Amino acid sequence: MKTLQVKVKPNSRVCGLEALDDGSWLARVKSPPVDGKANNELVTLIARHFKLPKSRVSVKSGVSGRMKLVQVDD
Repeated sequence: MKTLQVKVKPNSRVCGLEALDDGSWLARVKSPPVDGKANNELVTLIARHFKLPKSRVSVKSGVSGRMKLVQVDD
């Protein structure tokens, strides 16, 4: 199990996940930050990146902010 610090950029043109030099991650999602749509896309993006089912990825803190702690059960 690991915890990732992720900065989310909603309403991006392209969807992607990249590791930053400080050990955190930058996630670009196309969805707007409305009704949890960006969070759902973030979970899908991280699960796809680590080749895990979405049920193994969860947002632990920062649900309504841009900086999030995401737990990945590998």
